[in-house]
Amino acid sequence: MYRTQLTKTAAQLQHQPQVLVLRSISSTSKCLKFGEIPLAPPDKILGITEAFINDSNPKKINLGVGAYRDNLGKPIIFPSVKEAEKVLLQKENEKEYTPIIGSKKFQNIVKNFIFNNSGKDANGKQLIDDGRIVTSQTISGTGSLRVIADFLNRFYSNKKILVPKPTWANHVAVFNDAGLQPEFYSYYETSKNDLDFANLKKSLESQPDGSIVLLHACCHNPTGMDLTNEQWDQVLQIIENKKFFPLVDMAYQGFASGKPYEDIELIRKLTKLANENKIPTFALCQSFAKNMGLYGERTGSISIITPSAQDSKAIESQLKKLIRPIYSSPPIHGSKIVEVIFDESTGLLPQWLSELDQVVGRLNTVRQKLYDNLDKSNYNWDHLLKQRGMFVYTGLSPEQVQTLRNEYSVYATDDGRFSISGINDGNVEYLANAINEVIKK
Repeated sequence: MYRTQLTKTAAQLQHQPQVLVLRSISSTSKCLKFGEIPLAPPDKILGITEAFINDSNPKKINLGVGAYRDNLGKPIIFPSVKEAEKVLLQKENEKEYTPIIGSKKFQNIVKNFIFNNSGKDANGKQLIDDGRIVTSQTISGTGSLRVIADFLNRFYSNKKILVPKPTWANHVAVFNDAGLQPEFYSYYETSKNDLDFANLKKSLESQPDGSIVLLHACCHNPTGMDLTNEQWDQVLQIIENKKFFPLVDMAYQGFASGKPYEDIELIRKLTKLANENKIPTFALCQSFAKNMGLYGERTGSISIITPSAQDSKAIESQLKKLIRPIYSSPPIHGSKIVEVIFDESTGLLPQWLSELDQVVGRLNTVRQKLYDNLDKSNYNWDHLLKQRGMFVYTGLSPEQVQTLRNEYSVYATDDGRFSISGINDGNVEYLANAINEVIKK
């Protein structure tokens, strides 16, 4: 079933004639009425940052943006990244375009890093050796999501994509704009501040066979609540039974444990099932934005696991055809940094892994400090310690979040998601006291 849905159509459409539609400038001008174009609403998270910047309170705290800050509240560049850039400064001798789907070196690094776990996953290695993984560099995580969404809209027969409730807001926007049909499945029970696993399974089992299903590999955004290995086994059994197409988003690899190779248990389970032909195809979107701090470099990838090497050839050709008219080829600086760090001769890989572990260690420390300073007499905060990654999903109501903003200059998203990288030794007590006061009201 997967084969007919995903690859037969790709092979057919590969040879379709191109249709060129010409439209005159004058007719276009008459149709475009500038005075009638409505003002789009501002992006919620970017709007929070703008309000934070305009706030004159010296105690203001920005907990909206999902980017790492150090204990002084400052952005950082990983020292290993700086060292990689020094190598490039000395050795780089051209700024030519990379191929449409990125350099082979970058593709191989991604495959080995994620699927082979640098030699630790025999199933992933088998998929690589069999030519069943097609990897393309993309414009970070959002770019990879858009590319796979466009690809599935063209070649997958079912347009429904099941996304957890809640999920990152941009997921729904990307999938809608690409022509897919997002629909929520149960994930989190806000009244209990915990996973709603029983209803999660029921809602997936009630969906039509062959649907696309979005899975967060680790550090679920926004809740920070991940499934256990045993729960993943149950979900994957449902996916196998229902013949769903899994689309995995992995934006925070390494932020759960501090060790990237330990945060991909879901991927290891999927590579095993792919080799057993139980879930023969799936896709993975990832980026180095968070775990390597390459936010503005926009360095990510999309990987599609295919039924066979022959299918891989057709799918790779269609990815090239899809990407070419959008952005032609990806940026090269970030991917070259990744290549230098993973080059054994530089010795930077162990350094980067250590730096990432330290970053996650600081986040875990401030999570604990926030918990320790919160008043437990009016509210149970135990869920904060169950959550992992860059966020805490507090359970505060939109009204309480608004009060924090208006009275204490604490800026967070209306759903009560806090980016804990904005918390540090200098503001954690102020923040906890503000939350305690808001809870009392």
